Amino acid sequence: MVRLYKSLFGRGPKRARTDFAGPDTIIVTLEESLTPAEQTMADLGEHQRLRDIRMLFQYAREADFREVIESNTGRRVRAFVSRMDTKKDVSCEVFYLEREG
Repeated sequence: MVRLYKSLFGRGPKRARTDFAGPDTIIVTLEESLTPAEQTMADLGEHQRLRDIRMLFQYAREADFREVIESNTGRRVRAFVSRMDTKKDVSCEVFYLEREG
């Protein structure tokens, strides 16, 4: 996921963690991933605009996010949810996997 962020946004997060949240859910937490332009927007108080722009881009590249998880787990992603706290520069990518078998 860090590599994907770096390739899509020009820089990766400073911290990242991936955890299973049950047998069919993966949560990826990324911290300090804002680009300099995004950080400027946050500094200006444009948090909703920043979230909207980031979400637009995230979902435009949804296939790339799904591919990272599918290739690493061998399981199909059935749903993808991306959210961000622009004030704390923490984001999460949540992947719901097809059940095994």
